[in-house]
Amino acid sequence: MPTAPTVENILDMQRWWLFTVRGVFAVLFGLAALIWPGLTLLALIILWGAYAFFDGAMMLYLTLTHKEWPARWALGLIGALGLVTGLIALFWPGITATALLLLIAAWALVTGVLQIVDAIRLRKVMTNEWFYVVTGALTVLLGIILVVNPAAGAMAFVITIGVFAILWGVVLVLFSLRLKQLGDVLAPRVPQA
Repeated sequence: MPTAPTVENILDMQRWWLFTVRGVFAVLFGLAALIWPGLTLLALIILWGAYAFFDGAMMLYLTLTHKEWPARWALGLIGALGLVTGLIALFWPGITATALLLLIAAWALVTGVLQIVDAIRLRKVMTNEWFYVVTGALTVLLGIILVVNPAAGAMAFVITIGVFAILWGVVLVLFSLRLKQLGDVLAPRVPQA
C-alpha cells in the first residue's frame, strides 16, 4: 500500500501564499525605493526596517507552523535575523549609512546562504526548487555588492535595494506558485482521514 507523500507533511502546501505575501511586499518596497529615490536616508532606513521586521515575522511564523520542514532551524535563523535587523533600523535610525549598509550586507549574506542550503535540502521532496536557490543567490549578491562598496551614495543605495527587492519579490512569488502547483498535484494522492 503506497504511503502518503512526505512532501505534504513537510511543506503544508496550504500556506504557499505566505511566500506570495513576502514577494509582494518585497516588490512594493522595491517600487517605492525606485519611484521616490529622493527619500531621505532616514525614511529609507525606517522603510527597510519595517520590511525586514515583517519578513522576519513571516519566517518565524513558517518556522513555528512547519515542524517537519527540512532545516527548520534555517527558517528560524532567517526570521530572527530579520526581526533583529528590522528592530535596529526602526529604533536606531540615526546610525550612519555605512553601518546600515554593513548591517544589511551581513543580513543578506547569512540569509542568502541559508536559503540556498534550505533549497538544496528541498531537492529531496520537490523539483524545480531553483526559484528558492535564485532568491538565495540574489540575496548573497546584494550582500557582496554592499560589502564591496559600503561608501556608495544614498541614491545608489536606494536604486540597488529597490532593484534587488523587485527581483527577489518576483522570484519569491514564482516559488510560491510552484509550491501551490506541487500541493495541487499531491492533494489527490494524499489519503483523506
